[in-house]
Amino acid sequence: MRMTRRALVLGAVAAPIFVRNQLAQAQSWPSGVIRIVVPFPPGGTVDPIARIAQPGLQQRLGATIIIENRPGASGSAGAAAVAKSAPDGNTWLFVFDTHAVNPFLQNLPFDTEKDLDPVVLIGTAPNVLATHPSRPFKTFADVIAAAKQKPDRLTYASVGSGSVGHLTMVQLCKQAGIRMVHVPYRGGGPAMNDAIAGHVDLIIGSAALVAPQVGAGTIRPILQTGKTPMLSLSAVPTAIDSGFGGFESYAWWGVFAPAGTPQPIIERFGGALTETLREPEISKRISETLQVSMLLGGPDEERKFLKAQMELWGPVVSENNIKGE
Repeated sequence: MRMTRRALVLGAVAAPIFVRNQLAQAQSWPSGVIRIVVPFPPGGTVDPIARIAQPGLQQRLGATIIIENRPGASGSAGAAAVAKSAPDGNTWLFVFDTHAVNPFLQNLPFDTEKDLDPVVLIGTAPNVLATHPSRPFKTFADVIAAAKQKPDRLTYASVGSGSVGHLTMVQLCKQAGIRMVHVPYRGGGPAMNDAIAGHVDLIIGSAALVAPQVGAGTIRPILQTGKTPMLSLSAVPTAIDSGFGGFESYAWWGVFAPAGTPQPIIERFGGALTETLREPEISKRISETLQVSMLLGGPDEERKFLKAQMELWGPVVSENNIKGE
């Protein structure tokens, strides 16, 4: 009984000390260069969001912020680097939808839910299937017909093996009873470059990646995977409209920090990022140009969202024996 009481007393004393230490850290932060790790190459969708936010963050936090691209392994290479970084508020991770799927694809050197703390759930966008204008496909029914005529001949690009775009096509092909060849890339930029060049028959990617090229006329949209059509792609049918009842899938973007980063620092960085992304000009640019429906949810919302995405896509990976890069 005495040991129990002693433990309670020590715990009661330690808790205020821990809080005071975190507050002290937050008050002296930022004290150096802040690094935002983007685990994909430039030219996709994660990198532009980070760079759009960079000037506003620098202004609000009064610190130099650098963007570091660390591509590889569908985003897990950069995520691992951040998970192993000191939780001092000087390292942050911007992620894409692969973040929720990678634990089922690879033996990660970190725990996705335990080793990274949620900061901000930036937003979502439906996935869009598109083709080069030289290809004959106008609808997904055309794609299905061609794939049935020539199984394992049609190719489609995605931003990486196990990305939500890839898993979306796995599910659509399964429901349609067709087989196509998946061509994974290390990010949206390289995938889109090959789609524009006509090196692949189709590309599946977030509206943020695909819509700008649709507007430029370099690719033609076939299908989108939101519950309802996006205004900018109002003429493009949804998967539901195309006969796949209840089918939805969304790309998403979020921010995480090394586990143990003081909560006051997380709140300050998250607040500065949210204020920056809410600026009218920036909000319009992200919503209209990048086609991201901004949510700007806090840590609790992002934690719940991540868990739901893992529960949704994990079984698809295991049931279809999908492997990572």
